[in-house]
Amino acid sequence: MSLSSRADIDAGGFFVNFNQDCTSLAVGSKSGYSLFSLNSVDSTLDQIYNSYGEDICLVERLFSSSLVAVVSLNAPRKLKVCHFKKGTEICNYSYSNTILAVKLNRSRLVVCLEESLYIHNIRDMKVVHTIRDTPPNTTGLCALASDSDHCYLAYPGSATVGEVQIFDAVNLHAKTMIPAHDSPLAAIAFSQMGTEVATASEKGTVIRVFSVNDGSKLFEFRRGVKRCVSIASLAFSTCSKYLCCSSNTETVHIFKLERSSPENNDDQSGKDHWMGYISKAVSSYLPLALPSQVTDVFTQGRAFASAVLPVAGLRHSCVINIIQKSMRLLVASQDGYLYVYQLPTEGGECQLIKKHDLRSVEPMATGRPESLPIGVPTSSPAGGGSYASAVKNASATTAAPAPGASSAGSNEDDQQHHQQ
Repeated sequence: MSLSSRADIDAGGFFVNFNQDCTSLAVGSKSGYSLFSLNSVDSTLDQIYNSYGEDICLVERLFSSSLVAVVSLNAPRKLKVCHFKKGTEICNYSYSNTILAVKLNRSRLVVCLEESLYIHNIRDMKVVHTIRDTPPNTTGLCALASDSDHCYLAYPGSATVGEVQIFDAVNLHAKTMIPAHDSPLAAIAFSQMGTEVATASEKGTVIRVFSVNDGSKLFEFRRGVKRCVSIASLAFSTCSKYLCCSSNTETVHIFKLERSSPENNDDQSGKDHWMGYISKAVSSYLPLALPSQVTDVFTQGRAFASAVLPVAGLRHSCVINIIQKSMRLLVASQDGYLYVYQLPTEGGECQLIKKHDLRSVEPMATGRPESLPIGVPTSSPAGGGSYASAVKNASATTAAPAPGASSAGSNEDDQQHHQQ
């Protein structure tokens, strides 16, 4: 979820966000933020850390490390990178506009503004590249692959149609442009390996999956026929066999990504000969007999499974992960709940196993380093208040801190963290 959709924060709601490998959940609110472990969600929800005193609107944790990136509503243009276990701030950056989204992997940190993207090197937090003059992206829509070997960044290539721009965030050049939808994009997500990207448009009826390498379409699914659906979240399962989708309705859809292999095709050739023949005949006849829009409905895949939420009209973030050897669908809601569902192996309706209340978290015991609150600095970075001026001044000397940043921790602390 991004900052632009944070009307829920003003209404007393929560920012909920899963980390890259779905092992922890970050929850931000007007009173601070908390981190939870997802290792035993069937029974309990273990709290890792909490911080009180700030109205946090964005929280991103780097896998299971101690590094978190946070943005406060009091300072929406300032990004803080912190070592939460030590209660220390590694650095902070001020930008020329409101930060709408922050993405992390082990190589890069990406900050999304409405018309630009800043790519930082995660090792020293320095800006290595800036993508300027992007199409207006008021929702802060972007995705960063979690795999550093396929470190791709995806963002809207147009404000009027659903084009996806894929950018190589390591080699720092554009990779490909994918014409995914006719209407503007509403959601983007990479697979765990970063080789596939899923998209949904503002219409919210069709979900597509593309190959990052060549932009070819691999899967197409129909979420529904309603036109007034707002897609809130797309996520591949950690095993990359499923894709889940949440919206402002009460239903979460799960699609199965059935990748056929030559061996499977040979085994099924005799059994499915007649069905395959009929399917091909129908597929070749439909475009001649029916409009393309109707043909698409027949050829698109349907949901493999679904989960029903207690309340509609809220934003939800959903993931699928294997927890204690069982496949689980986790849905975090902006009203402060985490729902745990069992994903049926044969498809169908998911069973609700547990409902966790994220609102009634008690402060952790004081006196430990990890329980110390981290305040938002009020001072501007050296060289001026704007990000652009900070970059200019920092480039004048190699001994200066990272562009646009003021460091509150030693380099030794930073290096020790990244080795974790």
